[in-house]
Amino acid sequence: MTQANNNLGSSPGSGPLAAAASVPFIVQQVDKFTVIEFRQPSLMDPVQLETIGQSLYRLVDAEDRRRIVLDFEKVQYLSSQAIGIILTMNKKLSQLKNSQLVLCGVGPRLQELLKITRLDRLLTIRPTQREAVRVGAV
Repeated sequence: MTQANNNLGSSPGSGPLAAAASVPFIVQQVDKFTVIEFRQPSLMDPVQLETIGQSLYRLVDAEDRRRIVLDFEKVQYLSSQAIGIILTMNKKLSQLKNSQLVLCGVGPRLQELLKITRLDRLLTIRPTQREAVRVGAV
C-alpha cells in the first residue's frame, strides 16, 4: 500500500503515474469474476462517484459481467452515494441468472458502517480477494 502511494505521489502532473493516480479503480478478470480494485482511500467525491457508478453499471448492463468482486482493501471512507452504488449493483445483479456480487477487503471502519446500516446482512462480504473469488467456485 505505501509503495503505491509513494509512486503515485512522486511525479505529479505528467507521465503514466499521474494517469494512474486519477483512475479510481482497476478492473481485472480472475477466474469467472470481474474484480474491481478501488485505488483511493476515500470514495466521497460526488463527481467522481457519478463516473464510478456509470462505469460499474456499464460492466453489468453493456458488458454482461455477472460475477463481480468489489475490493475495498485501500478504501477507508465511503459516502452514502457510494453505498447507493453498491446497492444498485447488488439489485442489478440479483435480477440476473448466474450472477453474484461479493465485497472484500472491507476494513474495520467500513465493516462498522455496514453493520450499522445492516448491509452486512444483505451483502456477501469476504475478508480477502482470494476468498471472494472462491465463493463462486463452490
